[in-house]
Amino acid sequence: MLTLPAVQDVQVVGAPDEKYGEIPVAFVILRDGQTLAEEDVRQHVRQHLAAYKMPRYVFFVDAFPLTASGKIQKFKLREESRELVEQRRAAEALEN
Repeated sequence: MLTLPAVQDVQVVGAPDEKYGEIPVAFVILRDGQTLAEEDVRQHVRQHLAAYKMPRYVFFVDAFPLTASGKIQKFKLREESRELVEQRRAAEALEN
């Protein structure tokens, strides 16, 4: 995903899933002034990685949660992914 010109940084975490146990979820920071759709990211990954590695959901964020020393707090991203995936699934259920 980092090879996409619009992507500045990306982190992928596992979100809980009833069927698979965990699913990949990507958090993407875009470069200033750039736009990108979730499907664009998924299509790019589909061309370069195996299907099971493709993130089920892509969330665009402004920044990652950091420790005082500047390391990314992956556990917070996992917690956030759990909430965001639940919200997205509820929205998808309403659409169907």
